[in-house]
Amino acid sequence: MPDVFTKAKRSDVMSRIRGRGNKETELALMKLLRRHHITGWRRHQKVFGKPDFLFRRNRLALFVDGCFWHRCPRCYRRPKSNRKFWDAKIARNRERDRQVTHELRRLGWRVIRIWEHALARRQKFIFDRIQAALQKAPVDWKKYDRPKIVQKH
Repeated sequence: MPDVFTKAKRSDVMSRIRGRGNKETELALMKLLRRHHITGWRRHQKVFGKPDFLFRRNRLALFVDGCFWHRCPRCYRRPKSNRKFWDAKIARNRERDRQVTHELRRLGWRVIRIWEHALARRQKFIFDRIQAALQKAPVDWKKYDRPKIVQKH
């Protein structure tokens, strides 16, 4: 069946579709957290970079990075078609990841990034990383919310 839109219009329509994370990988991490009775996390919080999971009290942000979309060094397979587009797209994703991690750390957050493949193969390692980050003393987050204003006289 032929498309009812022109190629340009179809591109415009498709570009406006936005997902809300990778549900399957986020659910896998949720199961891991619940299995180990790790509490205090929230999802879909309004924090810079939109972490997948957030522990506000500990100022810990968890991201689950898809192996394809974030170019996992172990699993990534470069597409055979439209390579110029995909190379640019993946490069932008990786640069955004670096900027988000840097900015959150600058604001006093701890950041853990977990590869999609690790959720299936390295759950003990993931649990240990999260547990270690959570066992550190809770951060006094109030001091990070507003920059101090220094008045000059």
